[in-house]
Amino acid sequence: MRHAVQLAEDETDLRLFPPLRCGWALRGQPAPVPISGSNAKRVLFGALNLRTGHRVFLVRRQQGGVDQRAFLEEVRRHYTRGQVALLLDEDSSHTAGASQELAEELDIERLWLPKRSPHLNPMDHLWRHGKEVKSANHQYDSIDVQVEQFIGYLSGLSRQQALRKAGVLSEDFWLKGVL
Repeated sequence: MRHAVQLAEDETDLRLFPPLRCGWALRGQPAPVPISGSNAKRVLFGALNLRTGHRVFLVRRQQGGVDQRAFLEEVRRHYTRGQVALLLDEDSSHTAGASQELAEELDIERLWLPKRSPHLNPMDHLWRHGKEVKSANHQYDSIDVQVEQFIGYLSGLSRQQALRKAGVLSEDFWLKGVL
């Protein structure tokens, strides 16, 4: 695995109605939060190369086994040679038989994170940063505009910035001696 491309993989939901991280209201009064209609959603799949900071993204309407397999193929399109090691959680779309079979067929080794440990996944930290900057407290005209802005922001980070914001360059990074 030392010579394999080492990627951290994760998914995140982007919703049209923004997460509200702050707001103003009179003391003792609830803050009005007007919402109407359905809350459009996209699922963003992403992988971060833990050595180089290169990122791969794929937008889907949902997160199922078919979507996970599409992302595995997208990863292989970006990394055409050699073995790929993918650090990921045990979401049912990852552990589905068809997803595991395709990963083996594509020579993608899966390295499983412990259950309920998103703090160990660098992609989770990158998602959180992107949402703080591009999604929180901001209403877009459409979900597709939001996704475009979100991916544009994360793609626009230098590789060094992406690794730093994902926590990979920290002295305390849990995989520091392995990379």
